[in-house]
Amino acid sequence: MPNENQHPGAAIQQRAASAQGLSTAEVAERVAAGQTNAFVQDTSRSVWSIVRANVLTLFNGIILACFIVLFAIGRWQDALFGFSAVANAVIGSVQEYRAKRALDRLALLNAPHARVMREGSEAEIALDDVVLDDTLILRAGDQVPADGVLTGSRGLQVDESMLTGESDAVEKEDGDRVLSGSVVVAGEGSAVVDRVGADSFANSLAAEAKRFSLVASELRSSIDRVLKWVTWFVGPVALLVLNAQMMAQGGWAEASASGAWREAATATIAAVVAMVPLGLVLMTSITFAVGAVKLARQQVLVQELPAVEGLARVDIICLDKTGTLTQGDIVFDAAHPLTARPGWESVLSWYGVQKDANATARSLKGHFNDPAGVPLDRVPFSSARKWSAVIFDDGMWVLGGPEMVFPARNHSDPVLQQLATQAVELAATGRRTLVLAHGTPTDDETVPADAVPVVLLTFKENIRPDAAETLTYFAAQDVDVRIISGDNPQTVAAIAREVGLDAPYGFDARELPDDDQELLETINNHVVFGRVTPDQKKRIVVTLKGAGRTVAMTGDGVNDALAIKEADIGVAMNSGAAATKAVARLVLLDGKFSHLPSVVAEGRQVIANIERVSMLFLTKTAYATFLAIAFGILLLPFPFLPRQLSVTDGLTIGIPAFFLALLPNAQRYIPGFLRRSLTFAVPAGVSVTLGLASYARLAANMQIPEAEIRTGSTLILAIIGIWILVVLSRPVTRFKGLVIGAMMIGLVLVYSVPIARDFLQFTDPTLPTALLVLGTSAACVGLIEIVRFVHRRVAYRDAQDALRQRASK
Repeated sequence: MPNENQHPGAAIQQRAASAQGLSTAEVAERVAAGQTNAFVQDTSRSVWSIVRANVLTLFNGIILACFIVLFAIGRWQDALFGFSAVANAVIGSVQEYRAKRALDRLALLNAPHARVMREGSEAEIALDDVVLDDTLILRAGDQVPADGVLTGSRGLQVDESMLTGESDAVEKEDGDRVLSGSVVVAGEGSAVVDRVGADSFANSLAAEAKRFSLVASELRSSIDRVLKWVTWFVGPVALLVLNAQMMAQGGWAEASASGAWREAATATIAAVVAMVPLGLVLMTSITFAVGAVKLARQQVLVQELPAVEGLARVDIICLDKTGTLTQGDIVFDAAHPLTARPGWESVLSWYGVQKDANATARSLKGHFNDPAGVPLDRVPFSSARKWSAVIFDDGMWVLGGPEMVFPARNHSDPVLQQLATQAVELAATGRRTLVLAHGTPTDDETVPADAVPVVLLTFKENIRPDAAETLTYFAAQDVDVRIISGDNPQTVAAIAREVGLDAPYGFDARELPDDDQELLETINNHVVFGRVTPDQKKRIVVTLKGAGRTVAMTGDGVNDALAIKEADIGVAMNSGAAATKAVARLVLLDGKFSHLPSVVAEGRQVIANIERVSMLFLTKTAYATFLAIAFGILLLPFPFLPRQLSVTDGLTIGIPAFFLALLPNAQRYIPGFLRRSLTFAVPAGVSVTLGLASYARLAANMQIPEAEIRTGSTLILAIIGIWILVVLSRPVTRFKGLVIGAMMIGLVLVYSVPIARDFLQFTDPTLPTALLVLGTSAACVGLIEIVRFVHRRVAYRDAQDALRQRASK
């Protein structure tokens, strides 16, 4: 096995062996020894992590403790919430596992391949089939599939930005190491594999880039904040309620002696369990998972579930031109001779047949005959130079962008003037331009000082038929668009105009200011940027994020990987480089840019529906907390049994929330999800608390029996819960009406069916209780309507503030 300290003689033997590659017998021997690159790396969370996230939570621990206490004191009838918690955990785990399986299957179907030398011939095999000591064939655009040592290099340059964070390509020579996860950006070479499978760097990279992770999600972060608040409140409130219930049973000493402490413990557990928003996290996870599966059916691979929400929050999208606005298939257009120099056709023919030729060079194949022979030397293409060169007996031929090969110098030369004028004119028509120049070979990798332009070449790209429609959609949704490309600025601007963007000209990225504030102003004032380097793409994204923008970046090339990784939401085309897809949040499997509006719509549905559902759950948490505090301070018996709350919560919150969370909803995203939710939930919770506390105090003063007080309290809570459901469901469609109607029927049944009545310990209310229930319910409904009216005003003001803030960015 090759290593960094091997003897020179061994290196020579290794080089000779690598030219032929492994034999079939040698491959079989290594496969039998388990020395393959096979390594199962899920694109999402493992089964254990899914189960752990849904089961081993702090709140499940609280619920389990309450469940055990009730069973221990013989009150299993009041432990219904325990089964609800189990159901939540099971449903959440199953839903996420189903989404995981769908995503994993899609990822496997789109796995990249590796090129190796086997028995003297080149073969393309699956990554898992690479074995120890295989000889890898590396060319521009390839992601290195396994760690190895170079045995041959012809201008090989490797982008190790995924490993080191440095965007500059690294020159590699014989004997240098190449690590899996790095990307070949220029040249070609061969390497002998010395680390495979779990030992290679690729798997640690994949674990960081592909595994389920929490994308910046306002929904998740807001819900986590609420859960932390509830965690801090649960302990003190539980002690307050327990003390009140013991005092209501005659005091600690008497309740402990008489056994009435069981009633106090049951009431305390009812108060504590009601505070825990059991279903909110479940609904969020299910909504994300369902959204991911729905998008998978539309050929959109969601590598991180919260990314479904993310694109709906985006307010600016940065697009690479090639592979996004255009189909990425470069077509040779024409040659425009400038200076008479024989042999240029043969040079172009040579460029077109090289194994490491990029798409532009490959498009020359077939248009020029008789390729030149073996060159004396060559300078590989690099994204920094934006030109390449080859040296034959007759001199050095340089192929690259006109403004890169001939920067602002010698403009008095009429040929250069003609080149500059013609290049600008052709670029303005949307064509890409390259110049082939000839000069005397140099000792360093620079354009010869005596270089003269020989021929100007033009290329065309086919514009995606869905590009204009998709950009029109983003414009209608107030999402800004910036085109950042490595191509000629005027060429990119012409294509941008073809797809409907207002781009009279393109900005040359070589003139971008160094100051971040000036850069931001430049980005705000221009739509198209050309000649952008990978590092500049990343800087543009970082600058926009620093200004408070939510940025999406789409692309397919290696040069887009850094920017895609930095963006809030990275979107890659499936035809793109493996490294780009590895760091993207979303991958468009069929490469159709037109899927992005579907992703935005799905994200909006997630955000809007979770906001609506969260108001249900947070209202319950608010009134449960306020009730516990109020009854603890007033030393009143808690007016519910746990079983009564479980049934009421299920019919007014849990079951309808499941349907509401999955309904179509095109409401635009507005920042401030948690503030808006609490603006409704807290006042609504106060309204419910005032009503129930007043009812309980009046009923106690009227010496109404405790069982009847509990029945009346449950009736009041059911009526208010249904009304809150109606308020938050507006406008009430036919489907929403069916859901609400079904819940009302369910509540009538639990009050009227004898078995349910007996189990829930309901009694027939007397006239005074019925009047109190009706009066309290009517007052609370009125308060809820006022709360909703104020809430809508606040939401409208937030929307206006958000628009003003965005306009100022």
